[in-house]
Amino acid sequence: MSPTYLAAAHLLRTVDVLASRAWRSDRRDERGEGVISAAIAVLVMAFLGVGMYFAFRSTLGKAQTKTDQQVECIGADTAAAGCGGQPAP
Repeated sequence: MSPTYLAAAHLLRTVDVLASRAWRSDRRDERGEGVISAAIAVLVMAFLGVGMYFAFRSTLGKAQTKTDQQVECIGADTAAAGCGGQPAP
């Protein structure tokens, strides 16, 4: 075999070994990335859920108050009940 062929084969083998080591070290560095990403996604969804709960509770409270006021006005003397209408004649 020619010395050029042996040098090329040795160079290719060295590159292959280095690439293999680099791939394995990259693979080790990425362990746990999926678990961390999933945990972050769960936390984000939890915070969104808490925010939506408080917004919904506030909206529902305002709607309940308005509904109660309107129910009180039904059949009542509107001026006396504070419903903003004209009193019945």
